[in-house]
Amino acid sequence: MCRSISLALLFNLFVSVSWSQIRLNKLVLEPNEKYQIPSGDILVVDTLIMQDSSSIILNHEKSDNFIHTKIASIGKGCVISGQGSDGMSGRPGDRGLTQSAPCRNGYSGKDATSGARGRDAVNLSLYFTTLKMNGSLLVNLNGGEGGHGGKGGLGGDGGSGTRVCPAGDGGNGGNGAAGGDGGNGGALSISCTQCPNLHLLLGEALIVRNFGGFGGVGGDGGMGGQAGLGPVRDGRNGQRGIEGAHGAQGKKGLITIIGN
Repeated sequence: MCRSISLALLFNLFVSVSWSQIRLNKLVLEPNEKYQIPSGDILVVDTLIMQDSSSIILNHEKSDNFIHTKIASIGKGCVISGQGSDGMSGRPGDRGLTQSAPCRNGYSGKDATSGARGRDAVNLSLYFTTLKMNGSLLVNLNGGEGGHGGKGGLGGDGGSGTRVCPAGDGGNGGNGAAGGDGGNGGALSISCTQCPNLHLLLGEALIVRNFGGFGGVGGDGGMGGQAGLGPVRDGRNGQRGIEGAHGAQGKKGLITIIGN
């Protein structure tokens, strides 16, 4: 009984792994063609030919992607792209209502919402047997930038005064919201058994960008509303809202070269 359960678990594991893998004998990308990995996280291809300015777009639904190829031929200006998307900016706060009735204070502005965190880049592992570098390859694994924080709402103006009551104060401005943190850069691992010295290619024919995304800028606090004016006493201007904190920059990804 236990043995049957173990075999069933192994079979299910095998099926799930098989579904996550894309197997091709040959993949030829024409100049300027973009190939989107449609599903799964593993692309296995015997021969990969990337002609000038062609691109491979990694599967962003998987945190780790793997490309295995026996022979890879890279043209000029080729790109493998797995950078994280930018976070959305926060919404500004609504403006406080201006007081139409005399002697009443204006309403405070609403606080803004925070910017969203930038998305982490994909981690990528490249496995080559032979690499023919006829041009250049950019591997873009930058983290997404954090969204900017929303601006606080303006305070409403105070109502005017009369002979029997002082004018109203202006409402306070809403607080600005924090910017989102930047996404982390992706980790890149390259393994090649019959390749030129990859360390010498780095920064020249092989360019890697895996910086953390910039944090979003905190939103400004809303301006306070204007004081009402009156014959007895003018009101006070509303206070400005607090500025939102800036988001933190994401972490830079690692680069690991195996084999040479």
